[in-house]
Amino acid sequence: MTTIEQIRQPIELQIQHFEQSFADALRSDNPLLQDVLRYVGQRRGKQLRPLLVLLSAVVCREINEKTIQTAVALEILHTASLLHDDVVDESDLRRGQPTVNRSWSNKVAILSGDYLLSRVIELTSSLRNLKIMSLLSQVGNSLAQGELYQLQAADTDPIEHYMRIIEHKTASLFSICCMAGAVSSGATPKQEAALRRFGYELGICFQMQDDILDYSDSEELGKPTMHDIWEGKLTMPILIALQRATTDEQQHIDRLIKSLPTLAEAERFAAEQEIRSFVLRYDGIRYTQQQMFQHRAAALDALAIFHPSSALESLRQLIDYSINRLK
Repeated sequence: MTTIEQIRQPIELQIQHFEQSFADALRSDNPLLQDVLRYVGQRRGKQLRPLLVLLSAVVCREINEKTIQTAVALEILHTASLLHDDVVDESDLRRGQPTVNRSWSNKVAILSGDYLLSRVIELTSSLRNLKIMSLLSQVGNSLAQGELYQLQAADTDPIEHYMRIIEHKTASLFSICCMAGAVSSGATPKQEAALRRFGYELGICFQMQDDILDYSDSEELGKPTMHDIWEGKLTMPILIALQRATTDEQQHIDRLIKSLPTLAEAERFAAEQEIRSFVLRYDGIRYTQQQMFQHRAAALDALAIFHPSSALESLRQLIDYSINRLK
């Protein structure tokens, strides 16, 4: 399987430039804030968002300083949203490490997130590009709406509600990263639209794989699973299974999900296994995979307008990386 290191190879030098610029943007004279920002900076994941910005720029024309600062602003915005999300979700762990709200407090997490948002405004203002500023404001708008949709009961078909959430929370961020990268390099409107569509389809694939992994065997995956169920989040695999089940089965699984936080460890393990078996029995995983591969095809189709290059190949590899990864 292609690794992130192989995918980023065509822009390795620019990634290093981004890393330094990101570190510079997170500096603060406030000792508490500096401790929090250092902690957050050490726990960053695959850095897909800056990778998308930079690859999208170079597949159109070339990476410039505006591209780097756009990538920094988007990564900071994403980081701020995670700090706030962890408070909203009352999360204790992120990527296996204690969250800022757990290590410090909710107040520190929220205020640190607010500081990061102010840095985003400062950075985007310095770009003097109204289109990029508009795109970043769209990201903030969409992420907030996605969180609010997630807190609400479905007011429509549960699958439509699920798609609305992942469109706002993941697909919108990926699509705007791609389009902002294109804009920063002076791309044509046709190239901008193609990359925005690519990012959207890639984001859907990425989130669906996340949701599939939550039902994987934890020993095979190497990390805890069933987090979404624990938090009461019903994603496509179980929503499809519930649609296909009998009324009695639906009611039983619903009671089981609600009881998870109150069960002893052995009972909880048995309940999780029963829920996992239920999802597999009604092909919830297979159906989600089928949908994911339809979005994969759409993502590849969006890239068809670009001339062959190593950066274009990296974007294509990102699609298969997203749907084959195990974490």
